[in-house]
Amino acid sequence: MDVRPLELDDLYDVRRVSDCSLSPDGDRVAFVVTEADEDADENHRSLFVVPTDGGDDPHRLTRLPGVGSPKWSPDGSKLGFVASRERDVSLRAGREGDAPDGDEPKSQVWAFDLDRGGDARQVTDREEGVREFDWGPDGDRIVVSARDPTEEQREYLDARREEDAPVETERLQHKADGQGWLDDVATYLFVVDVETREERRLDDAYGGGAREPMTGLQPAWGPERIAFVSNRTERPDDSSAMDAYTIAPDGSDLRRVTDGELMCSQLRWSPDGRKLSFVGSESTNWYVPSQVFVADVEGYRSVSASLDRTVSRGGAPTWTDDETLLCSVGDGGRTRLVRLDAARDAPERAFDRQGEYRTIRSFDAAGSTVALCLTSPDEPADVYAVPLESIDEGDEPTRLTSMNADLVDAVETPRCERVTFENGDGDTVEAIAYLPSEFDPDDPDPRPLIAAIHGGPMAYDAPGFGFDDCYWTGEGYVVLRVNYRGSTSYGRDFSEVIRGEWGPRESDDVISGVEWAVRRGWADEDRLFVTGLSQGGVNTVHIIARTDTFAAAAPEHGIYDFYSLFGTGDLHHWYENDVGLPWEELAAYRAMSSITEVGEIDTPTLVTAGENDWRCPPAQAEQLYVSLKKRGVPSKLVVYPNEHHDIGAPERTRHRLRTLTDWFERHDPARD
Repeated sequence: MDVRPLELDDLYDVRRVSDCSLSPDGDRVAFVVTEADEDADENHRSLFVVPTDGGDDPHRLTRLPGVGSPKWSPDGSKLGFVASRERDVSLRAGREGDAPDGDEPKSQVWAFDLDRGGDARQVTDREEGVREFDWGPDGDRIVVSARDPTEEQREYLDARREEDAPVETERLQHKADGQGWLDDVATYLFVVDVETREERRLDDAYGGGAREPMTGLQPAWGPERIAFVSNRTERPDDSSAMDAYTIAPDGSDLRRVTDGELMCSQLRWSPDGRKLSFVGSESTNWYVPSQVFVADVEGYRSVSASLDRTVSRGGAPTWTDDETLLCSVGDGGRTRLVRLDAARDAPERAFDRQGEYRTIRSFDAAGSTVALCLTSPDEPADVYAVPLESIDEGDEPTRLTSMNADLVDAVETPRCERVTFENGDGDTVEAIAYLPSEFDPDDPDPRPLIAAIHGGPMAYDAPGFGFDDCYWTGEGYVVLRVNYRGSTSYGRDFSEVIRGEWGPRESDDVISGVEWAVRRGWADEDRLFVTGLSQGGVNTVHIIARTDTFAAAAPEHGIYDFYSLFGTGDLHHWYENDVGLPWEELAAYRAMSSITEVGEIDTPTLVTAGENDWRCPPAQAEQLYVSLKKRGVPSKLVVYPNEHHDIGAPERTRHRLRTLTDWFERHDPARD
C-alpha cells in the first residue's frame, strides 16, 4: 500500500486513547478516546470498553461528547464517569421536575448499569457541578468533591456570571491557569446515595491551599475510610503542600496522615484497607523525584526512594495484592513499570517486553490482569493487556485496540533513534531523534533540523507518536528532542542542577545536541530551527541570545522576564522556593530573564501566547516581541484568544503547527 506524508487535515482522523480503567475482575477495560470534530471545532471525549482477552472489538458506550475519569463499581456491575451533559430527563420530567435553566451543563457523575443496559444515569445534580468521585466499597454510594458556596458567596457568583461584575478577592492565590480568578468558595466531600441521589456533606473534609484549584481533593474510598488531600497550614495559599487525610464515611474521626512537607496525590487503599499509598513530592523543591509512599498505623514511608526516579503522569501506584504495588516511572527517557514492596524500599523494574521505543501513557491493574496504554513513534497509543503473573516474561502483550489502523497504514511515520552526546561541561546528555522515514542515519544526507524543547522543566521526552514530529519528518525535517539538564527520569542530581539558575545549562545541552547532529551529518548547519512551549519557550530565547546558529526560532507561551512575572503568573510559590522573593533576589531574577539579553539576539523570532494563559501570561510574549521589533529583528507575534497555557481546539492546533512551519520555511536559506 502506498503511503504519503502526514497532512494537517489528518489531525481530524487521529483518535487519542487515555485513562485505562480495569474492571475489578480484570476481564474488561474502559478507556477514553479523544476525537476532533471539524465542524464544531471541538475535541470530543468518548467512553469505550473492550474485553481483555482480545476476543471482541472495542464498544463505544457514550455517543454524547465530554466524558472522563471512568471508574468501575467494586462488583463491576456499574461504570461511573464524570461528564458535562444535558440533565438526565428523569430529573426534568413530571410536575416536580426542574425545568432546564439554559446554562451550560455542569460536570456531574453519571453511571452505566452494565447488568441492565441502557443509557447512563445521572447520579449527582449539584449546581456547581462535581469535579471527582470514587465508589464506596458496596457500590451503593459514591464520594464526590464539589464546591459549596454560602448564600453570600452565591450572590457574588451569580453577579459575576450574569452582570459581569468586578472580580473581588482577598486570596494570595488569586488565579489559576485554566480555572480563572479564584474565590473563597470551599470544596467539600459529599457522600451520595447512587439510587436516591441523597447526599451528605462531610464538614471536616474540605480542600484548601494554593495547589487545590489545580489538583482537586482526589477522594479515595477504601473498605472503611475515605482519603483525600488538603492544605490546612497557617497560610495555605502560600504553600505547595497537600497533606493526605482520612475520614470516616459518616464525617467523623478526621485524621491527618502527613506532616505538611509533601505534595500528596493519587491516593489508593490496599485491598484490605489497612494501608494507604500515595505519590509524594517535596513541596519546596520540585526537582526531587516524586516517590511512592505507604501509610499504615506506624506512620508513612517511601517505598521507592532508592530508585531515584519520578513517578510518571498516569502512573498512579496500583495495588496488586495487600503487600505489592505497580507504578510507572520516568526512567532514562522512557516510561516503564516498577514493582514495589509495601513494607520496604525495594523497587524492581518490570515489563522488559516494553522495549526501548514504546512508552506507557497510562496503566491499570486489577484481578490477574494489567492493562497498558502503549504508544510508539510509528503509532498513536492503543490498549494492551498482559497477565499479571507473566508481566516479567518475554511474551508480547495482547493487543486490544487498533484505534488508528487506517491512518497508520496510510501515512509515513518517522524513524526514531536514541542518541547521546557530550555537552559543554563534558557530561553525557540524551536526546530522542525523529527522522524522515527514508532517512538513513548511517549514510545520511543532511536535512533541516528542528530542535523541539519540552516544557517543565521537570518533564522528559520519551519515544512515542507525536503529531508534530510525524508532520515535520514528513516535510523532510529531522526533529531533535533533547532531555536537557533539569529534565526528570535521569535522577535528582541531573534535574536539580538548574534550581534557581534557569538558562545556561539547558541552552548548552540543546546547542550541544544540535552541533552533534551537524557533525554526524544528520543536519544542515545552515538550516537549523528551534522551538518549544512553556519552559521550552524559556529555553528557546536563552539559546538564541547565546548563539546565532539557528536560522529562525519560535518560543511559545514562555517567560522572558521573571521579575515582572511575579504575582501575574499562578506559581509564585515555586519561584520563591527556587530563587527567593524578587525584591530580595533582584540579581537572580534578572539573571534568569532572557529579556535582559535581547541586545544579543539577531535570530528571526516568532513569539506565541495564549490570551488567558496565567501560567506564562501573554504580557511576557508582548515584552519580548516589542523588544525584538525595537531592535529591528524580524519578528512576529501570534496571540490565541480565549486560550490558556496550551492550544486546545483542533483548528487552533492546525494553525499553530502551520504557523511554526511557515516561519521556518520563510527563513530557510534553501527555500525561495
